Amino acid sequence: MIRILLFLVVVFALGLGFAWLADRPGEMVVTFSGYQYQVSLMVAAVAVVAVVAAVMIAWWLLKALWNSPYTISRYFRVRRRDRGYQALSTGMIAAGAGDGALARKKTKEAAKLIRSDQEPLIQLLEAQASLLEGDHEGAREKFETMLDDPEMRLLGLRGLYLEAERLGDRNAARHYAGRAAAMAPQLAWAAESTLEDLTGRGDWDGALKLVEAQKSTRQIERDAANRRRAVLLTAKAQALIDSDPNAAKTAALEANRLRPDFAPAAGIAAKLLFRQNDVRKGAKILETAWKAEPHPEIAELYTHARPGDAVLDRLNRAKKLQEMKKNHAESSLAVARAALDAQDFSTARKEAEAAIRMDRREGAYLLLADIEEAETGDHGKVRQLLSKAVRAPRDPAWVADGVVSERWAPVSPITGKLDAFEWRAPMERLGQLIDSDEDAPDAAVPTIAAPTKPEKENVIELNPAGSAERPTAVAASEPDEDDVAPVTATASAAVPPDGDAAEPAEEMARLPDDPGVDPDDEEQKSPRKFRLF
Repeated sequence: MIRILLFLVVVFALGLGFAWLADRPGEMVVTFSGYQYQVSLMVAAVAVVAVVAAVMIAWWLLKALWNSPYTISRYFRVRRRDRGYQALSTGMIAAGAGDGALARKKTKEAAKLIRSDQEPLIQLLEAQASLLEGDHEGAREKFETMLDDPEMRLLGLRGLYLEAERLGDRNAARHYAGRAAAMAPQLAWAAESTLEDLTGRGDWDGALKLVEAQKSTRQIERDAANRRRAVLLTAKAQALIDSDPNAAKTAALEANRLRPDFAPAAGIAAKLLFRQNDVRKGAKILETAWKAEPHPEIAELYTHARPGDAVLDRLNRAKKLQEMKKNHAESSLAVARAALDAQDFSTARKEAEAAIRMDRREGAYLLLADIEEAETGDHGKVRQLLSKAVRAPRDPAWVADGVVSERWAPVSPITGKLDAFEWRAPMERLGQLIDSDEDAPDAAVPTIAAPTKPEKENVIELNPAGSAERPTAVAASEPDEDDVAPVTATASAAVPPDGDAAEPAEEMARLPDDPGVDPDDEEQKSPRKFRLF
């Protein structure tokens, strides 16, 4: 656009100049070799402009003829390069689509048209084609060749890292990732692998520096960086809790400052403060974490903050926690445990039953069984509660990659991933899928309708004299040895008052820990008629 404007300005200026000369007539006289030439001023100006234009055109023609060999060679070179880039582009698309044969064909075509030192992508295409053909050794050689080129070094390290991961050589993979992270901390794959290596070796300070580098390069968000720093500082505090309590306390307090709702950080910070008799500050940290998310470890530390406290003092502290987080199962369980220690069985039973109503799970039934055993010693009731605990959902625990742990850990023992453990309920038992409505008060009892006219009825003949002989089943056809004939209502009514009740054939003996019949269930079923199921 600017060039067009400049051209128009020049044409306008020439037009003004020629118009000015036309309005001012004059003559120009030139004497050369005894001859005198006289022309008008306008003709002279036109002649000068024509001579200048002719000189410029002649110079352009001479220059074009002089540079014609280079121009022709450059034309063919550009055409060859365009064909090479077209082949390279097609090969990259084929490699991405998984077409190894076409990728290899286009690799050879691009290598003929473009020199590999001029276009590094040819090396990448060769490596990708080798991987698609299953030639992993050739691909590794290509990646190792890339390490000599500063422009391709990171790409070579990435390829070698992926090959090491494929072979399961974690040491080699972390070595390549560490070299890449030293060159470019912004690479996510390199930083993550290096971070796993540092945390696996327990180098918490090095891991903290790497997380700080990730945060400065904005590779991870600020909240994620604070979360990682809190996890690493908590792990550092755990490692130094016995050898250097002061450094452990500093790390734990910093972790708690970054994430006040992180239960492991709050727990270890409060534990170190309690050891230094700073009960008030430690209790405040636990109260803040409890308000964010109640946790049994926090309740345990809070109620036992002072080792010399009486059981009633611990019960009062548990009730204080309950006031901070009302209508929560963990609050009720904390009060129930403290009340059980204080021998306040009524409070313990009430809170345990309230916890079951809010969150029916294994630990609440076990606690209620402990209360029942301590208060009444009714072993039948205790076995009944234990059976319910077996079928109840499991308590929350620290879970990571299928591993269930009672204690928090900074990394997963399976994959080595940082901050993999999370507080949640493990996978439910299979029995829970079957008996999930066992305790529902209004649950309907499934029944099976009997046929209106049964062909034959298997009846057990009972010995009125109460002999110990085995009862015999009467049926239309001779039953097998393993068949068990059911006892009918008619046969049950025929038993005399002083006679011994007959046992069904092949009845299995009751296990020692059989909880028996739930009294509540017995009361519900007693008015009903006899059913087979």
